[in-house]
Amino acid sequence: MTLQKSISIIFASVFFLMLFQVSVLNIAAQTSISSGTITGTAVDPNNAVVSGANVEVFNAVTNYRQVVQTDSNGSFRFNNVPFNSYRLTINADGFEPIVRQIEVQTIVPLNLNSQSLVVLGNQATVEITSDQNLLENVPTTQTNVNQTLLQRLPTSSPASGLSDAVILTAPGIATDANGFFHPLGDHAQTSIFLDNQPISDQQSTAFSTQLPLEAFQSLTIVTGTPNAEYGDKTSLVIDAVTRSGLGLKRPTGSLALQAGSFSAVQPSATLGFGGERWGNFSAFTFNRSKRFLDPPEFESLHNDGTSINFFNRADYSPTEQDTLRLNFYVSRNKFETPNTYDQEERGQDQQQRVKTVNIAPGYVRVLGRNAVMTVNPFYRRDDIEFTPSPNPLNDELSTLSQTRSLANFGFRSV
Repeated sequence: MTLQKSISIIFASVFFLMLFQVSVLNIAAQTSISSGTITGTAVDPNNAVVSGANVEVFNAVTNYRQVVQTDSNGSFRFNNVPFNSYRLTINADGFEPIVRQIEVQTIVPLNLNSQSLVVLGNQATVEITSDQNLLENVPTTQTNVNQTLLQRLPTSSPASGLSDAVILTAPGIATDANGFFHPLGDHAQTSIFLDNQPISDQQSTAFSTQLPLEAFQSLTIVTGTPNAEYGDKTSLVIDAVTRSGLGLKRPTGSLALQAGSFSAVQPSATLGFGGERWGNFSAFTFNRSKRFLDPPEFESLHNDGTSINFFNRADYSPTEQDTLRLNFYVSRNKFETPNTYDQEERGQDQQQRVKTVNIAPGYVRVLGRNAVMTVNPFYRRDDIEFTPSPNPLNDELSTLSQTRSLANFGFRSV
């Protein structure tokens, strides 16, 4: 066996060892995966299952609400629940409602076992208690943003809805008109964890693309000192959970069309469907504006641009212990470089195009009541192409043509 062949075998062994590496997560440990699962069963005083009962989880701080019905076995299940404290309510005809406080702080499924309902009697007892603790018991300064709030935010910047959401909800963050967001005292020190995929590149209109707001289930924006697992670029950490179709019993979706000044047009659409074991969610947005970037003059000159974004998440849970996920995201920004009055007079026509492809599969295996195994490979690539004017003499003060690309791929297990 030659030395070269031996080295190749060693490198191949190390690669496959890293590829199949797994780590065990203790139930009390904190991770950058920020959504969990709630399961349980509703039964009557005779321990017989109660089907068709309405089960709700609600958080008064984030206004997060999810409602399901128990199946023929009396079982209920909530998927993709952001880490937080919740009020669980079970209502069934002929029974007293059950109200209890629960905590979802780990990806290990929270099994509530059998919730015993009491038969509704002739006498009613009214108990006045605090609805929920509105103060979060967390060691960092953070802001929780739910899908309901994201839908109501007055976002306006084309192709930079995530930037708008961060600026409008979290304190101590500055922005500009080109989609950059800057944490207090730092520049470009932001990390985004998208369903456990780390993204530390700058997210902006000019140099990259952003997921549409319609794709997010929740955002946890950490502006204080984050926990150690987040690693580099920790002045601002955005822990994002995307929407899922897992558990949807009937298709749900939305279709919207917005228009504004500068010939701005923004259609968007979402579609989610699935069942108890599988689900799919898609989000599509298109933006066009004649004020795509922040112009150097009061008048917007040579500033037309478009942005197309498509996100899809597919989930499959063959058993109670196994869950597979595939995130796929593709987008493109194509826009003109804004001109000054002098550049417009010369006929300068510089343009830029940004393309992004992101693929991130994931696997979660519940090993027991206190341990979970997760595997998350990912691949992301940004391609940027800058083109000069067709007539180089029209460019001021110089003309150039440039093509750049940035690829990130890796494997994450927590």
